[in-house]
This record gives sequence, C-alpha cells and structure tokens, in this order.
Amino acid sequence: MATLRDIRARIKGVQNTQQITKAMKMVAAAKLRRAQERVVNARPYARKISETLAHLITEEDLKSNPYLSRREAKNTAVVVVTADRGLCGAFNANIIKESIKQLDEYSNTASQVHIFCIGRKAAEFFSKRNSNISAKKIGIFSELKFEDALLITDEITGNFLNGIFDRVILVYNEFKSIIQQKIRVEQFLPFPLDNNSAEEKNIDYIYEPDRQFIFNYLLPKHLRAQIWRILLESNAAELAARMTAMDNATTNAKELIRTLQLKYNKERQAAITKEILEIVSGANALKTE
Repeated sequence: MATLRDIRARIKGVQNTQQITKAMKMVAAAKLRRAQERVVNARPYARKISETLAHLITEEDLKSNPYLSRREAKNTAVVVVTADRGLCGAFNANIIKESIKQLDEYSNTASQVHIFCIGRKAAEFFSKRNSNISAKKIGIFSELKFEDALLITDEITGNFLNGIFDRVILVYNEFKSIIQQKIRVEQFLPFPLDNNSAEEKNIDYIYEPDRQFIFNYLLPKHLRAQIWRILLESNAAELAARMTAMDNATTNAKELIRTLQLKYNKERQAAITKEILEIVSGANALKTE
C-alpha cells in the first residue's frame, strides 16, 4: 500500500510532466502557424505547374523525355517521409505501417525495393530491420529549407535517370487540419500523366517558345516543387499531430493528478481517523484502570 509520501511524490512527478507536455503543445502550436502558412502558399504553385505540364505533354515527349520513360520496374524506390522526433501520436507509426505495406507489395512483384528515408524515425526503424536503404536524410525538419528539397530531388532524379531506380513511390502524411492528417501514396517517377478533362484538352494555346521547350524547362521545376510541398506537408502534419498528442497528454495528466489527490486525501483522512481512535482507546484504557 502506497504511503502518503509516495502519493505526494507521484503527484509532483505528474505535475512536472504536465508542465513539459503543456510547454511542448505551446511550442508546436507556435511553429504550426508558420508551417501551415508555408503549405498553403506552396500548394497552388505545385498544383498549377502540374496542370500546365499535363496540358503541354505530347506523344513525342512520351517517347523522348527521360523523366517519362516507362520501363520494366526491376528496381522500385519507396521514399518514406517521417519525423525526426517522436511524441507526436501515431504520426510515425502510421507512415511506417503504410511503407511496410508498399514494400511487401512491390517485393511480391519480383522487383528489388530500395528505401529512401527522410526523417530519423524511418531511418532508425528500417536500419534495425536490415532493409535495403538507399539514402538517409536526417535532421532537415528542425530548420526546413528549399535547398533540402533541391538536394533530395536531384539525388532521386539522378538515380532514376541513371537507371538505379525504375520507379519512385512517395509515402508521406498530408496536412488536412490540426486534428487530421492523411497518408498519401503517390508515384513520383516516371512522371505520372494527369488526364485533364476533354474540354480542357480541346483548348488550343499558342506557346512562345515552343511547347516542347517549355515542357522540358518546367518538368524539373515541377519535381522540385513537389518534393518541397511534400516536405512542408509532412512538417505541418507532424506539428499538428504533436500539438494534439501533447494536448491529450496534458489533459490526461490533469485527470491523473485529480485522482491522486483524491486518493491522497482519503489516505490522509484514514490516517488521522486511525490516530484519533488510538488516542481515544488509550484514554479509555487509562480511565478503566
């Protein structure tokens, strides 16, 4: 049975934990505002450049452009985007679970699977499983820069153009709201064709310079913009998940403190009652004598 000192010590420990979780929630909330703003600003550009490329693409591009080269997928790269830190609920666990599902699926098709880890949690998990890790990008989310997206894109596209990867799949968390993140699985390379509506395809634009030059110029920019958007999405989703997790932890700590205080008061009252009974019993014994 716990003594009053043990209960007081536990209450103090839970209060200290509550202060930490509350502070982490406030920090995540402060960072989330800026991260959410960056995501909202990046989405329209990424979406519009994708729509433009889909309209510009021609049959000649499908045959000659190396980014559109569709070959037998003997080597598939799965880019897994997780966080560098934990304490964000099921954020990392859900991504890793979906990644394992994708890895198993592509392994069953007799293709060699490479893992491109972005985030410490993905790198740690797959390193322990002795998986075929192609590259690790750790520590970029503490101060996310566009240069990070450029380096990652250049490495992925370089491996694709050199034939090391025949197909590249992205697995990441998309930021929907503070309480909701959605896992997305998208093909990055070869460049996926976006089928526009028939009405849009029938629109005849005049391009200067020519259509193929613009397409070749925009496609690398599109790939970098997509990686940058995905990093921003994952960063914002991580902060939202951490904010929610720390809010729940703070609420649970408050409830636990209340329960412990009730237990402490009951134990203290029982101890006082026991002492009073002992005193009364002693006084009665003296009277009888």
